[in-house]
Amino acid sequence: MSLRDRLFGERTWPVTLQHGPVGLRPVKASDEWVWNEIRTRNAAWTGPWDSTRPPEAGPGGMTFSQMVAQFTANARAGRMLPWFITYTAAPGADPALAGQMTISGITYGSARWAQAGYWVDQRWAGLGIAPTALAMAADYCFGVLRLHRLEVAIRPENGKSLRVAEKLGFRREGLIPRYLHVDGAWRDHVMFALTAEEIGPEGLVGRLG
Repeated sequence: MSLRDRLFGERTWPVTLQHGPVGLRPVKASDEWVWNEIRTRNAAWTGPWDSTRPPEAGPGGMTFSQMVAQFTANARAGRMLPWFITYTAAPGADPALAGQMTISGITYGSARWAQAGYWVDQRWAGLGIAPTALAMAADYCFGVLRLHRLEVAIRPENGKSLRVAEKLGFRREGLIPRYLHVDGAWRDHVMFALTAEEIGPEGLVGRLG
């Protein structure tokens, strides 16, 4: 059995991945309380990097249950991979909800690309959770979905997130002015990308060291 098959198995949603203490599992409606607690506690930590709705988009926003329903429908349709990141702090401990990893904009046909976005609870920062989660997600996209390109757009001020992409060997492609509406304004982002030709047989999980 190949490494890809051992790690990932089937490609039909729902998909759960695990590498060491770090896991990726589907979002669930029952996570609402703990998700709200984490987001509230991390408001200052994640706020500068959170996407927001521009004024021209009008009023909107979703409840947590609406978000889960929409994410699940999109995942089943093959348009996205909405995961929560989990972290098991000690053997035998229950996995803690530690963040979010979303693969969005999945496109097939002649493009075969997608974009990754992620955040990690400050409580668990510095433990290698984000690189591991991104590596697993990327290996699934390349090894199972057979995508050709995966992008990560990061604000140039977000040094921690920049280091995650660089650690995994994502290629810096350049600055895109006013790329996304984040923290209340249109913000510049640095685009990182990898293509299937740049991934060795060990995958990105193998680059973790």
